Amino acid sequence: MARKDTEQYQSYAKDAFDNPPEGPVGVHRGNRPMIVRVTPFIIVLVAAVAAGVLFWSIFSGEAANMFNRRSEQTQTTAQTSQGSSSSSAGESASGTASQSSQSATAGESTSAEGTPSQTPSESESAQSTPEESQQVNTNAQITVINGTGVSGDASEWAAALQGQGFTNVTPANPDATTVLPAQTVVYYQNEADLATAQQVANTLGIATVEQSATIGVPIEVVRMQ
Repeated sequence: MARKDTEQYQSYAKDAFDNPPEGPVGVHRGNRPMIVRVTPFIIVLVAAVAAGVLFWSIFSGEAANMFNRRSEQTQTTAQTSQGSSSSSAGESASGTASQSSQSATAGESTSAEGTPSQTPSESESAQSTPEESQQVNTNAQITVINGTGVSGDASEWAAALQGQGFTNVTPANPDATTVLPAQTVVYYQNEADLATAQQVANTLGIATVEQSATIGVPIEVVRMQ
């Protein structure tokens, strides 16, 4: 039977399929890169290390410590937040109380200041002096006596008084009966003339104002050197 098959095979003409090429024939893989061949081993090694670390953490209690630390940090954060809230509430309460006390104090001060101790008329009466209670009489008769011996001094002062609104001013020289004082002075007859005499003295810059019953006019100015 085998011989018959061989004869039949040899009886056919040879073609390209009867002369196969030299070398390996069929499907085959070429050489792979080193990284491709090493990658599976690296993955296995990393997985083994991770598994070892996991088991070590579990059995040594390190995992429990990590969870405890996180729990303590969370509690600390919560306590800090509560403390801040309490402090803010305390400051707000103290600020409100302080404002209330300040308002009450301001109200008391206003009440105390708003109550007058004296009526306006009583206060004015207590503070007023005889000079202020009197009126300046610009129409009063005023005589300016020149005791300096320099011609024109009395007229100069008379003009100054007239310039300030006094209408009845007369310059004069001393006569035989005139007693000259040691310094320049303004005399007045009555208490009602005191305010006028003081205004005359202020106008002329005289420091001495005296009452005299011997002068013949309400106001007499004696100018001395």
